[in-house]
Amino acid sequence: MEFRYARHTQNIESVIDFYTSVLSFDILGRFNAHDGYDGVFLGFEGENWHLEFTQNSEKPQSKFDEDDALVFYPENQKDVDEILENLKTLKIPLIETKNPYWNNKAFCFEDCDHYKVIISTEKIQK
Repeated sequence: MEFRYARHTQNIESVIDFYTSVLSFDILGRFNAHDGYDGVFLGFEGENWHLEFTQNSEKPQSKFDEDDALVFYPENQKDVDEILENLKTLKIPLIETKNPYWNNKAFCFEDCDHYKVIISTEKIQK
């Protein structure tokens, strides 16, 4: 089974820059003016998942709360260190999560649309 998470934004170029710069995602594909939408697919080549971000003239009406987040599980400490270095370079602050579980087993930050992104460290072999 493949998985796609789709989200509407009014900041598609900022979203692309954020996810490619912070998480080193690849641009897997793009489309323009498809039934009034522009969009991009972000992720890693060869994986069975990706993120899709779309933009049109309508303002997003998404409703999210403090417990909503994208959670990623890096495979090794090198990937975690790279993400932390990218956050530092881009001056993106780490934030506390509402759920204390993540504060002990991960780190959290917000993307350019203020959606939470959690990087879990619980499966990293130490």
